[in-house]
Amino acid sequence: MKKKRTITTLIFGMLLGVFSFCHAQTTTENPGEEGASFVQTEVYYFHFTHRCATCMAVERESKKALHELYPEEMKSGDMTFVSLNLDEKTNGPLAEELKVSGQTLLIIKGDKRKDLTNTAFMYARTNPEKLKKAISEAIEKM
Repeated sequence: MKKKRTITTLIFGMLLGVFSFCHAQTTTENPGEEGASFVQTEVYYFHFTHRCATCMAVERESKKALHELYPEEMKSGDMTFVSLNLDEKTNGPLAEELKVSGQTLLIIKGDKRKDLTNTAFMYARTNPEKLKKAISEAIEKM
């Protein structure tokens, strides 16, 4: 009986060693190498079909700010700007997922989210530089 227990313990120990070696080999990741995690920044502007001058300015100035502040990220697709019409049924599921029901400027990076709607509507027409600064600060804090 003692011999059987010793053999079982030995086999278990060897299997444990083999599995831990294999696991250690496959979980090594270095930043910048293939397999390293990456989180895209997504900027959404939700609007309706009928828009006022301020609504159009929010879209125009937000998009312009992103292209000026992050040209490489926008060009490479690491950062995106998407304008979505809430009156189009195809945009409904995303609006529901993001809990959006009206005009909204939303920045999302991973599980972080920043709603800049009030700031955007306050400054898009009267002080676009303030909106640009708010966008930059929100993204940098993510």
